[in-house]
Amino acid sequence: MGEIEVPSLVNLCIYSIRDELIQVDDLNLSSVLYHLPTELFDQLLSQLPPLALQKLQQGKSDILDDYELLTDGVDNQRKRKRYLNFEEEWKNLYEARWPAFGWRSKNFKSKSSARSANEKEVECESANDWQQMYWEAHLQNCLDTTAEFALFPSFHGRISEMEVPESILNYIDHRGHISRFTCDYSKFAYHCQQFGSYARHLRLPNVLCVEETCLLLRNARLESLELQWIKSDEHVEGLCKLISQNYRSLKSIKFMHCKFTVSSLDAICDLLCMHSPQALGMQHFSIKTSSFLENNFQSLPAGLISLLSSGRSLSSLCLSDNHLPRHFARKVFDTLVDASSSITVLDLSENNIAGWLSHFKYKNRSSTESSGTYNSLKSLKELNLRNCNLQMDDVDCLRYALVHIPNLEQLDLSDNPIETSGIRCLIPYFKETSHKYFPLVELKLESCELTCFGVCELLEALSSLRKPLNFLSIGGNSLGSEIGTALGKFLCGGIQALDIEDIGLGSSGFMRAGQEIVTETKLHSINISKNRGGIETARFLSKLFSYAPDLSTVNAKYNFMPKESLSILSSAVKAAKGKLEHLDLRGNIMCGQQVHLSELAEFQTNGFSILELSSSPALNEPYDDDP
Repeated sequence: MGEIEVPSLVNLCIYSIRDELIQVDDLNLSSVLYHLPTELFDQLLSQLPPLALQKLQQGKSDILDDYELLTDGVDNQRKRKRYLNFEEEWKNLYEARWPAFGWRSKNFKSKSSARSANEKEVECESANDWQQMYWEAHLQNCLDTTAEFALFPSFHGRISEMEVPESILNYIDHRGHISRFTCDYSKFAYHCQQFGSYARHLRLPNVLCVEETCLLLRNARLESLELQWIKSDEHVEGLCKLISQNYRSLKSIKFMHCKFTVSSLDAICDLLCMHSPQALGMQHFSIKTSSFLENNFQSLPAGLISLLSSGRSLSSLCLSDNHLPRHFARKVFDTLVDASSSITVLDLSENNIAGWLSHFKYKNRSSTESSGTYNSLKSLKELNLRNCNLQMDDVDCLRYALVHIPNLEQLDLSDNPIETSGIRCLIPYFKETSHKYFPLVELKLESCELTCFGVCELLEALSSLRKPLNFLSIGGNSLGSEIGTALGKFLCGGIQALDIEDIGLGSSGFMRAGQEIVTETKLHSINISKNRGGIETARFLSKLFSYAPDLSTVNAKYNFMPKESLSILSSAVKAAKGKLEHLDLRGNIMCGQQVHLSELAEFQTNGFSILELSSSPALNEPYDDDP
């Protein structure tokens, strides 16, 4: 039998202090702890569970005056700073409880430039206060479990009296003391009252959109809300009370799986338009995968019109997958343009809105300046029209609308059957702007039924731009091996990220592309997956590594690369001089064969493996989109 580790006297004291802090609010004890030597105090902090650390930190303001702490001597200055900042402890507690979100402690790096401004803003805000993040996430866990029980048909009690599961309670006291010593700790109400002030971003299902929840969260200062399954007048009434409580701080609201009437949408939007000197104003408004009970809207609901046109605060608008008719989308766009809105992101994806911009083309035909009677939507930078059943005529009309969006940076037309004739409608727009400043940096044309000839013309037009694109996606189009030559030339033109997944390159397409890479490229990432390139895929990558000094991310899944490809790639990665950060080779034939560790030794950067190599066989198995 192994020896039983006996805790030291110091650890026994720390355990006793920890339990005492959890069980009672003792300012005298806290006062003594703040006078401990720095080394002992640090050791104590590292052993405290969240609830004990919270009580110790709350007692600080009652015991110590920040300006009266000792300041003589270097050690005392360090001690003073240590007492005022427990961020490291809260960070460790957060990452221990939610390891999947440990990315928050790292630099926020985009895998592509596809994130919206809203997502980037939320990420930047998230890393400010680990204590706030911890209790907000804890409260969300309590809300989620409470909602699960409240949804049972047999539930008829008060939400505030519901028990928080022991599995959650154990996280904040580590030994289950709180459920044993007092019943208040185990009630949902206690967690709302104690930690509601830390809530900034919450997700609420319909069962929690009631007056009782508003009372429980009355000390919250909500900045964003995600609402799910809002369907009845009762839900809307509870939500409106919650909005009224937080209208000074609320700046983002998102609806998922909801059903709206004109009156319910008006009531919500009217509240969001409230103005006061203290109000921040609504910045992000989103309705996704929801429906409107009156589908025959002849005009936009008055409340929505007010929200779109009344203020300059609205930054992003998402109306995705809501079965919107084309005249609804048209009126939304016209309202934004006529109001000269300051919106930067517009997402109308997953709606059947073919024909929604036809009026732009017909009204601009007679205008020599192509400006018509419309104002300019100068602030719009991101337009998402993915899977909107847009045809060639829609793209032709979009060309006229783009004149009124002079600063557009991201355009997504993926999953629309625009075909080659549709993309040819945009090429004149690119050529007209090739001699002047062109803000577009990201273009997505995945699964648009494009042909090799149409994409060749597109690549030629994009190559003539004064400022090259940063990101282009043409994956999911059956282009064949002949596109390889044009792609190789395009790679040398300044593109930074390219997605050519599943375009049918084959081995000859990779060979053609590699032959055209003769000058240094600015490529940072590339997706060449599902192109059945065999060993020519490895040879193409080897050539690319030597001409792309900044290449950091490569997705080469499902290309039927044999084991021999590893030696080719190994020497190429070594020549990349540590720039490559991620190489995905899953689903290739080599994955089903025994690979010696020495063959993988070169696939490292800064001591960490860059290789993603599945262990399951992938001989000639079809991948997901094969019949």
